Amino acid sequence: MIFKDYYKILGLENSRVTMQEIKAAYREQAKLYHPDVNTSNQYSEDRFKDINEAYRVLSNSNSKRKYDRMWNNHIGKKNIQYEESKRGTGSAFSDFFNLFFGDVRENQLEDNKENKTKKKKVPIKGENIETLIDISIQDAFYGASKKISLRTINGKMKTFDVKIPAGIRNNEKIRLVGQGKEGSNGGSNGDLLINIHIENDNKFQIKGYDLYTDLFLTPWEAALGTRANIVGIDDESSIYIPQGTQSGENIRIPGKGYKDTKGGRGDLIANIKVMVPKKLTDEEKDAFIKLKEISNFNPRNVY
Repeated sequence: MIFKDYYKILGLENSRVTMQEIKAAYREQAKLYHPDVNTSNQYSEDRFKDINEAYRVLSNSNSKRKYDRMWNNHIGKKNIQYEESKRGTGSAFSDFFNLFFGDVRENQLEDNKENKTKKKKVPIKGENIETLIDISIQDAFYGASKKISLRTINGKMKTFDVKIPAGIRNNEKIRLVGQGKEGSNGGSNGDLLINIHIENDNKFQIKGYDLYTDLFLTPWEAALGTRANIVGIDDESSIYIPQGTQSGENIRIPGKGYKDTKGGRGDLIANIKVMVPKKLTDEEKDAFIKLKEISNFNPRNVY
């Protein structure tokens, strides 16, 4: 085996160079001896291979340390030669290069065999299955247990027990591990993902962490002011209605809404609706007639 002076091949004088200098020298030599540029030089292709080979060894810190020990022992002795183009048949690298990285061709064949074997045995996880269920605001607030039935890929119905945690968010997903499609090559099954949709009802509506509800008042309660009880999702609150409250206004009761992610609560928001009686007693009718006669209020002239 003939020793190869990789530093000389890259145009460097000695081994006291940085990685940046090695890269710069490689780019310069590769540009000079690229076969596409030196079409008239029959040795340019072999020289270009030497340059790449030298860079492969010197740009790797481990192989460079190994090469430098040999370089210090050889360079300076008489009759030292370095080969430019002697390579094994069918190999892109010299025997000298294989001293640092092993037999590249054989290693590649072994790696290919190993990779093919691994690919055949790589476990593949099964696909996830997604579905959606509707639950009430009360079930979402307190938590509940639900049973859902789904048709499997075999056409059979399968029932799942789903535990709804208290305070679950709208559109949050519950994961049932291993209840999805079967895996292959020994891979685990996929999961069943259940998307939770919280339904509003005629009592409450949920928006973020707040709950909205209606509070109905009589015209005289709204005009004179009053104290009214409002039923929340888990208790009843007494709130003050200021005089002159208008239909459509909101009154906020802090900490009486839906559960948040920090252990607290949103707000309960009462939407005021002033209701007029559809049927009046004679006394009520007379009272409204008298109010009409003595009142100057005209809501159409407010603005």
